[in-house]
Amino acid sequence: MSGAGSSMRGRVGVIGCGNISTAYAQKLSALPDLELVACADLDAARANDFAVRHDIPLVLTPETLMEHPDVDVVLNLTVPVAHADVTRAALQAGKDTYSEKPLAIDLANGRALVDLASRQGLRLGCAPDTFLGAGLQTCRALLDAGAIGTPLAANAFFHGAGPESWHPNPAFFYQRGAGPLFDVGVYYVTALVTLLGPVRRITGSARISRAKRQITSQPLAGTWMDVEVPTHVATVMDHEAGPISTLVSSFDVQATRYRFIEIYGTEATLSVPDPNTFGGPVQIRRHGDDEWTDMPLTHANASQSRGIGLADMVRAERAGRPHRASGDLALHVLELMEKSITSSATGLHQMVDSRCERPAPLPAGLADDDTGD
Repeated sequence: MSGAGSSMRGRVGVIGCGNISTAYAQKLSALPDLELVACADLDAARANDFAVRHDIPLVLTPETLMEHPDVDVVLNLTVPVAHADVTRAALQAGKDTYSEKPLAIDLANGRALVDLASRQGLRLGCAPDTFLGAGLQTCRALLDAGAIGTPLAANAFFHGAGPESWHPNPAFFYQRGAGPLFDVGVYYVTALVTLLGPVRRITGSARISRAKRQITSQPLAGTWMDVEVPTHVATVMDHEAGPISTLVSSFDVQATRYRFIEIYGTEATLSVPDPNTFGGPVQIRRHGDDEWTDMPLTHANASQSRGIGLADMVRAERAGRPHRASGDLALHVLELMEKSITSSATGLHQMVDSRCERPAPLPAGLADDDTGD
Protein backbone atom coordinates (compact mmCIF):
# COMPACT_ATOMS: atom_id res chain seq x y z
CA MET A 1 0.00 0.00 0.00
CA SER A 2 1.16 3.56 -0.58
CA GLY A 3 2.77 5.38 2.30
CA ALA A 4 0.33 6.16 5.07
CA GLY A 5 1.49 9.69 5.72
CA SER A 6 0.96 10.95 2.19
CA SER A 7 -2.35 12.81 1.84
CA MET A 8 -1.37 14.56 -1.41
CA ARG A 9 -3.71 13.48 -4.22
CA GLY A 10 -5.72 11.56 -1.63
CA ARG A 11 -7.95 14.29 -0.19
CA VAL A 12 -11.47 13.41 -1.27
CA GLY A 13 -14.51 15.64 -1.70
CA VAL A 14 -17.88 13.87 -1.95
CA ILE A 15 -20.70 15.29 -4.09
CA GLY A 16 -23.99 13.53 -3.39
CA CYS A 17 -24.78 12.41 0.16
CA GLY A 18 -27.56 9.91 -0.53
CA ASN A 19 -27.94 6.22 0.28
CA ILE A 20 -24.71 4.86 -1.21
CA SER A 21 -22.53 7.58 0.32
CA THR A 22 -22.48 5.92 3.75
CA ALA A 23 -20.84 2.75 2.39
CA TYR A 24 -18.14 4.83 0.68
CA ALA A 25 -17.53 6.98 3.74
CA GLN A 26 -17.17 4.00 6.04
CA LYS A 27 -14.59 2.42 3.76
CA LEU A 28 -12.61 5.50 2.81
CA SER A 29 -12.49 6.81 6.38
CA ALA A 30 -10.69 3.62 7.40
CA LEU A 31 -7.89 3.99 4.80
CA PRO A 32 -4.81 5.76 6.17
CA ASP A 33 -3.71 7.24 2.85
CA LEU A 34 -7.07 8.80 1.94
CA GLU A 35 -8.94 11.57 3.74
CA LEU A 36 -12.54 12.75 3.42
CA VAL A 37 -12.14 16.52 3.58
CA ALA A 38 -15.38 17.92 2.12
CA CYS A 39 -18.91 17.04 1.08
CA ALA A 40 -21.72 18.69 -0.86
CA ASP A 41 -25.33 17.98 -1.78
CA LEU A 42 -28.18 19.94 -3.32
CA ASP A 43 -29.93 19.25 -0.01
CA ALA A 44 -27.80 21.25 2.44
CA ALA A 45 -29.34 19.54 5.48
CA ARG A 46 -28.40 16.12 4.12
CA ALA A 47 -24.83 17.29 3.50
CA ASN A 48 -24.55 18.66 7.03
CA ASP A 49 -25.86 15.41 8.51
CA PHE A 50 -23.41 13.39 6.41
CA ALA A 51 -20.52 15.59 7.54
CA VAL A 52 -21.41 15.19 11.21
CA ARG A 53 -21.80 11.41 10.95
CA HIS A 54 -18.45 10.96 9.20
CA ASP A 55 -16.41 13.77 10.79
CA ILE A 56 -15.93 15.67 7.51
CA PRO A 57 -14.62 19.21 8.16
CA LEU A 58 -15.99 21.09 5.13
CA VAL A 59 -19.60 21.32 3.94
CA LEU A 60 -19.66 23.16 0.61
CA THR A 61 -21.77 23.67 -2.48
CA PRO A 62 -20.90 21.37 -5.39
CA GLU A 63 -19.36 24.29 -7.28
CA THR A 64 -17.12 25.44 -4.42
CA LEU A 65 -16.08 21.87 -3.62
CA MET A 66 -14.78 21.35 -7.16
CA GLU A 67 -12.70 24.52 -6.92
CA HIS A 68 -11.45 24.02 -3.36
CA PRO A 69 -7.64 23.74 -3.10
CA ASP A 70 -7.87 21.12 -0.33
CA VAL A 71 -9.77 18.68 -2.58
CA ASP A 72 -7.61 16.46 -4.79
CA VAL A 73 -10.24 13.95 -5.93
CA VAL A 74 -13.97 14.43 -6.49
CA LEU A 75 -16.14 11.43 -5.62
CA ASN A 76 -19.35 11.78 -7.65
CA LEU A 77 -22.23 9.99 -5.89
CA THR A 78 -25.09 11.89 -7.49
CA VAL A 79 -28.08 10.25 -9.23
CA PRO A 80 -27.31 8.71 -12.66
CA VAL A 81 -28.83 11.53 -14.72
CA ALA A 82 -26.37 13.97 -13.09
CA HIS A 83 -23.23 11.84 -13.39
CA ALA A 84 -21.94 13.27 -16.67
CA ASP A 85 -22.51 16.94 -15.77
CA VAL A 86 -20.89 16.64 -12.34
CA THR A 87 -17.93 14.62 -13.62
CA ARG A 88 -17.42 17.03 -16.52
CA ALA A 89 -17.39 20.04 -14.19
CA ALA A 90 -14.95 18.34 -11.82
CA LEU A 91 -12.57 17.45 -14.64
CA GLN A 92 -12.79 20.97 -16.03
CA ALA A 93 -11.86 22.22 -12.56
CA GLY A 94 -8.70 20.12 -12.76
CA LYS A 95 -9.74 17.39 -10.32
CA ASP A 96 -9.21 13.68 -10.66
CA THR A 97 -12.71 12.20 -10.52
CA TYR A 98 -14.30 8.91 -9.51
CA SER A 99 -17.99 8.37 -10.25
CA GLU A 100 -20.69 5.99 -9.18
CA LYS A 101 -22.03 3.88 -12.03
CA PRO A 102 -22.91 4.36 -14.79
CA LEU A 103 -20.25 6.70 -16.16
CA ALA A 104 -23.04 8.58 -17.99
CA ILE A 105 -26.58 7.77 -19.09
CA ASP A 106 -25.57 7.66 -22.77
CA LEU A 107 -22.53 6.66 -24.76
CA ALA A 108 -21.86 10.09 -26.31
CA ASN A 109 -21.46 11.74 -22.91
CA GLY A 110 -19.42 8.84 -21.59
CA ARG A 111 -17.01 9.03 -24.51
CA ALA A 112 -16.70 12.80 -24.08
CA LEU A 113 -15.75 12.36 -20.41
CA VAL A 114 -13.00 9.84 -21.20
CA ASP A 115 -11.65 12.16 -23.91
CA LEU A 116 -11.77 15.17 -21.57
CA ALA A 117 -9.87 13.36 -18.81
CA SER A 118 -7.24 12.31 -21.33
CA ARG A 119 -6.81 15.87 -22.65
CA GLN A 120 -6.60 17.25 -19.12
CA GLY A 121 -4.09 14.62 -18.00
CA LEU A 122 -6.43 13.60 -15.17
CA ARG A 123 -7.52 10.28 -13.70
CA LEU A 124 -11.09 9.18 -14.32
CA GLY A 125 -12.48 6.18 -12.47
CA CYS A 126 -15.91 4.65 -12.13
CA ALA A 127 -17.79 2.06 -10.14
CA PRO A 128 -18.46 -0.76 -9.84
CA ASP A 129 -15.28 -1.82 -8.07
CA THR A 130 -16.74 -5.07 -6.74
CA PHE A 131 -14.56 -6.96 -9.23
CA LEU A 132 -11.65 -6.07 -6.93
CA GLY A 133 -13.21 -8.08 -4.11
CA ALA A 134 -12.13 -11.50 -2.87
CA GLY A 135 -14.81 -13.42 -4.76
CA LEU A 136 -14.25 -12.11 -8.28
CA GLN A 137 -10.46 -11.87 -7.87
CA THR A 138 -10.41 -15.53 -6.81
CA CYS A 139 -12.45 -16.36 -9.93
CA ARG A 140 -10.05 -14.34 -12.07
CA ALA A 141 -7.07 -16.23 -10.65
CA LEU A 142 -8.77 -19.60 -11.28
CA LEU A 143 -9.58 -18.69 -14.89
CA ASP A 144 -6.08 -17.38 -15.53
CA ALA A 145 -4.62 -20.61 -14.09
CA GLY A 146 -6.75 -22.75 -16.42
CA ALA A 147 -8.81 -24.28 -13.62
CA ILE A 148 -11.82 -24.87 -15.91
CA GLY A 149 -9.91 -25.29 -19.16
CA THR A 150 -10.74 -22.89 -21.97
CA PRO A 151 -13.75 -20.67 -21.16
CA LEU A 152 -16.50 -21.24 -23.73
CA ALA A 153 -19.62 -19.47 -22.46
CA ALA A 154 -21.32 -17.88 -19.47
CA ASN A 155 -24.82 -17.33 -18.13
CA ALA A 156 -25.68 -14.52 -15.74
CA PHE A 157 -28.93 -13.58 -14.05
CA PHE A 158 -30.08 -10.59 -12.03
CA HIS A 159 -33.75 -11.13 -11.19
CA GLY A 160 -35.74 -9.00 -8.77
CA ALA A 161 -39.11 -7.36 -8.24
CA GLY A 162 -37.78 -3.78 -8.25
CA PRO A 163 -36.63 -1.35 -5.55
CA GLU A 164 -40.03 0.24 -4.81
CA SER A 165 -40.58 -2.02 -1.79
CA TRP A 166 -37.42 -0.91 0.08
CA HIS A 167 -35.86 2.29 -1.31
CA PRO A 168 -37.19 5.53 0.25
CA ASN A 169 -37.23 7.37 -3.10
CA PRO A 170 -37.16 4.77 -5.90
CA ALA A 171 -38.43 6.83 -8.86
CA PHE A 172 -34.95 7.39 -10.33
CA PHE A 173 -34.52 3.62 -10.77
CA TYR A 174 -37.10 3.85 -13.57
CA GLN A 175 -35.60 6.88 -15.28
CA ARG A 176 -32.86 7.15 -17.94
CA GLY A 177 -29.54 5.82 -16.71
CA ALA A 178 -31.13 3.28 -14.40
CA GLY A 179 -33.43 0.28 -14.78
CA PRO A 180 -32.31 -3.29 -14.07
CA LEU A 181 -29.52 -3.29 -16.67
CA PHE A 182 -27.94 0.10 -15.93
CA ASP A 183 -28.44 -0.05 -12.17
CA VAL A 184 -27.66 -3.68 -11.26
CA GLY A 185 -26.85 -5.44 -14.52
CA VAL A 186 -23.83 -3.15 -14.73
CA TYR A 187 -22.18 -5.23 -11.97
CA TYR A 188 -22.69 -8.36 -14.05
CA VAL A 189 -21.48 -6.81 -17.30
CA THR A 190 -18.38 -5.45 -15.54
CA ALA A 191 -17.69 -8.85 -13.97
CA LEU A 192 -18.03 -10.64 -17.32
CA VAL A 193 -15.71 -8.15 -19.06
CA THR A 194 -13.07 -8.34 -16.31
CA LEU A 195 -13.25 -12.16 -16.24
CA LEU A 196 -13.65 -12.99 -19.95
CA GLY A 197 -12.34 -9.87 -21.65
CA PRO A 198 -13.88 -7.15 -23.83
CA VAL A 199 -16.85 -7.69 -26.14
CA ARG A 200 -16.92 -7.25 -29.92
CA ARG A 201 -20.65 -7.71 -30.67
CA ILE A 202 -23.87 -7.52 -28.66
CA THR A 203 -27.53 -8.39 -29.10
CA GLY A 204 -30.48 -7.52 -26.87
CA SER A 205 -34.21 -7.82 -26.34
CA ALA A 206 -35.90 -5.45 -23.90
CA ARG A 207 -39.37 -4.37 -22.81
CA ILE A 208 -41.19 -2.08 -20.40
CA SER A 209 -43.53 -4.54 -18.72
CA ARG A 210 -45.63 -1.95 -16.87
CA ALA A 211 -45.90 1.74 -17.74
CA LYS A 212 -46.50 2.73 -14.11
CA ARG A 213 -45.42 1.18 -10.82
CA GLN A 214 -46.59 1.83 -7.27
CA ILE A 215 -44.21 2.63 -4.42
CA THR A 216 -44.82 0.50 -1.33
CA SER A 217 -41.89 1.75 0.79
CA GLN A 218 -42.08 4.66 3.21
CA PRO A 219 -42.37 7.61 3.12
CA LEU A 220 -43.93 7.57 -0.39
CA ALA A 221 -46.11 4.45 -0.13
CA GLY A 222 -49.07 4.63 -2.51
CA THR A 223 -47.37 6.98 -4.97
CA TRP A 224 -47.27 5.92 -8.62
CA MET A 225 -44.14 6.26 -10.77
CA ASP A 226 -43.78 6.51 -14.55
CA VAL A 227 -41.45 3.90 -16.08
CA GLU A 228 -39.12 5.33 -18.75
CA VAL A 229 -36.70 2.44 -19.25
CA PRO A 230 -36.96 -1.30 -19.99
CA THR A 231 -37.60 -3.40 -16.90
CA HIS A 232 -36.65 -6.77 -18.45
CA VAL A 233 -33.55 -7.03 -20.67
CA ALA A 234 -31.96 -10.12 -22.23
CA THR A 235 -28.45 -9.55 -23.57
CA VAL A 236 -26.04 -11.77 -25.52
CA MET A 237 -22.37 -10.73 -25.73
CA ASP A 238 -19.71 -12.13 -28.05
CA HIS A 239 -16.36 -11.66 -26.32
CA GLU A 240 -13.28 -10.97 -28.42
CA ALA A 241 -11.53 -14.02 -26.94
CA GLY A 242 -14.34 -16.33 -28.07
CA PRO A 243 -16.78 -16.95 -25.19
CA ILE A 244 -20.45 -16.04 -25.57
CA SER A 245 -22.12 -14.74 -22.43
CA THR A 246 -25.82 -14.24 -21.73
CA LEU A 247 -27.24 -11.83 -19.15
CA VAL A 248 -30.88 -11.45 -18.13
CA SER A 249 -31.57 -8.41 -15.92
CA SER A 250 -35.06 -7.80 -14.62
CA PHE A 251 -37.21 -5.82 -12.19
CA ASP A 252 -40.19 -8.02 -13.16
CA VAL A 253 -39.42 -11.29 -11.34
CA GLN A 254 -41.20 -12.16 -8.10
CA ALA A 255 -39.26 -15.37 -7.42
CA THR A 256 -36.46 -17.29 -9.11
CA ARG A 257 -33.98 -20.17 -8.78
CA TYR A 258 -31.47 -18.56 -11.15
CA ARG A 259 -28.74 -16.54 -9.50
CA PHE A 260 -25.51 -14.80 -10.36
CA ILE A 261 -22.98 -16.11 -12.91
CA GLU A 262 -21.75 -19.46 -14.21
CA ILE A 263 -18.78 -19.75 -16.58
CA TYR A 264 -18.53 -22.91 -18.66
CA GLY A 265 -15.11 -24.24 -19.67
CA THR A 266 -13.83 -27.25 -21.58
CA GLU A 267 -12.97 -28.99 -18.29
CA ALA A 268 -15.34 -27.61 -15.63
CA THR A 269 -17.91 -25.01 -14.65
CA LEU A 270 -17.08 -22.06 -12.39
CA SER A 271 -19.83 -20.70 -10.14
CA VAL A 272 -19.18 -16.98 -9.63
CA PRO A 273 -20.59 -15.17 -6.56
CA ASP A 274 -22.95 -12.18 -6.61
CA PRO A 275 -21.00 -9.46 -8.46
CA ASN A 276 -22.84 -6.81 -6.43
CA THR A 277 -20.84 -8.00 -3.39
CA PHE A 278 -17.16 -8.43 -2.61
CA GLY A 279 -17.05 -11.94 -1.13
CA GLY A 280 -17.84 -15.56 -2.07
CA PRO A 281 -18.70 -18.34 -2.36
CA VAL A 282 -16.69 -19.60 -5.34
CA GLN A 283 -17.32 -23.16 -6.54
CA ILE A 284 -16.12 -25.48 -9.32
CA ARG A 285 -17.72 -28.64 -10.67
CA ARG A 286 -15.89 -30.85 -13.12
CA HIS A 287 -17.31 -33.40 -15.55
CA GLY A 288 -18.20 -36.51 -13.57
CA ASP A 289 -18.29 -34.77 -10.17
CA ASP A 290 -21.34 -35.47 -8.03
CA GLU A 291 -21.05 -32.21 -6.09
CA TRP A 292 -19.71 -28.70 -6.36
CA THR A 293 -16.32 -28.06 -4.73
CA ASP A 294 -15.91 -24.93 -2.59
CA MET A 295 -12.77 -23.04 -3.59
CA PRO A 296 -10.91 -21.07 -0.91
CA LEU A 297 -10.88 -17.32 -1.39
CA THR A 298 -7.32 -16.41 -2.32
CA HIS A 299 -7.71 -12.63 -2.20
CA ALA A 300 -8.57 -9.89 0.25
CA ASN A 301 -11.54 -7.51 0.48
CA ALA A 302 -14.29 -10.04 1.14
CA SER A 303 -16.41 -7.60 3.14
CA GLN A 304 -18.08 -4.37 2.01
CA SER A 305 -15.33 -2.43 0.21
CA ARG A 306 -17.04 0.21 -1.92
CA GLY A 307 -14.37 2.79 -2.55
CA ILE A 308 -11.45 0.41 -3.05
CA GLY A 309 -11.54 1.34 -6.74
CA LEU A 310 -11.07 5.01 -5.83
CA ALA A 311 -8.22 4.08 -3.47
CA ASP A 312 -6.60 2.09 -6.27
CA MET A 313 -6.94 5.11 -8.60
CA VAL A 314 -5.22 7.41 -6.12
CA ARG A 315 -2.43 4.91 -5.46
CA ALA A 316 -2.02 4.19 -9.16
CA GLU A 317 -1.39 7.87 -9.80
CA ARG A 318 1.29 7.91 -7.12
CA ALA A 319 2.86 4.76 -8.55
CA GLY A 320 2.56 5.82 -12.20
CA ARG A 321 0.55 2.77 -13.27
CA PRO A 322 -2.94 2.29 -14.78
CA HIS A 323 -5.80 2.10 -12.29
CA ARG A 324 -8.20 -0.81 -12.47
CA ALA A 325 -11.72 0.69 -12.24
CA SER A 326 -10.88 2.94 -15.16
CA GLY A 327 -12.80 5.26 -17.42
CA ASP A 328 -11.99 3.01 -20.39
CA LEU A 329 -13.55 -0.01 -18.64
CA ALA A 330 -16.60 2.02 -17.61
CA LEU A 331 -17.03 3.36 -21.16
CA HIS A 332 -16.88 -0.15 -22.63
CA VAL A 333 -19.50 -1.36 -20.14
CA LEU A 334 -21.67 1.69 -20.89
CA GLU A 335 -21.50 0.98 -24.62
CA LEU A 336 -22.51 -2.63 -24.05
CA MET A 337 -25.54 -1.62 -22.00
CA GLU A 338 -26.66 1.11 -24.41
CA LYS A 339 -26.20 -1.10 -27.47
CA SER A 340 -28.14 -3.94 -25.86
CA ILE A 341 -31.14 -1.59 -25.73
CA THR A 342 -30.39 -0.30 -29.25
CA SER A 343 -30.27 -3.84 -30.58
CA SER A 344 -33.72 -4.50 -29.17
CA ALA A 345 -35.10 -1.35 -30.76
CA THR A 346 -33.54 -2.00 -34.19
CA GLY A 347 -33.70 -5.79 -34.32
CA LEU A 348 -30.03 -5.88 -35.31
CA HIS A 349 -26.73 -7.07 -33.82
CA GLN A 350 -24.58 -4.14 -32.69
CA MET A 351 -20.82 -4.04 -33.21
CA VAL A 352 -18.87 -2.57 -30.29
CA ASP A 353 -16.49 0.31 -30.99
CA SER A 354 -14.81 0.86 -27.63
CA ARG A 355 -11.96 -1.27 -26.37
CA CYS A 356 -10.49 -1.83 -22.94
CA GLU A 357 -7.84 -4.05 -21.43
CA ARG A 358 -8.80 -6.49 -18.73
CA PRO A 359 -7.71 -4.74 -15.51
CA ALA A 360 -4.57 -6.16 -13.96
CA PRO A 361 -5.45 -8.75 -11.32
CA LEU A 362 -4.70 -8.04 -7.70
CA PRO A 363 -1.89 -10.20 -6.27
CA ALA A 364 -3.01 -12.98 -3.96
CA GLY A 365 -2.11 -12.74 -0.30
CA LEU A 366 -2.50 -8.97 0.13
CA ALA A 367 -4.09 -7.57 3.25
CA ASP A 368 -7.54 -5.98 3.04
CA ASP A 369 -7.47 -2.61 1.26
CA ASP A 370 -3.99 -3.15 -0.19
CA THR A 371 -3.81 -2.78 -3.98
CA GLY A 372 -0.25 -3.97 -4.39
CA ASP A 373 1.71 -0.73 -4.66
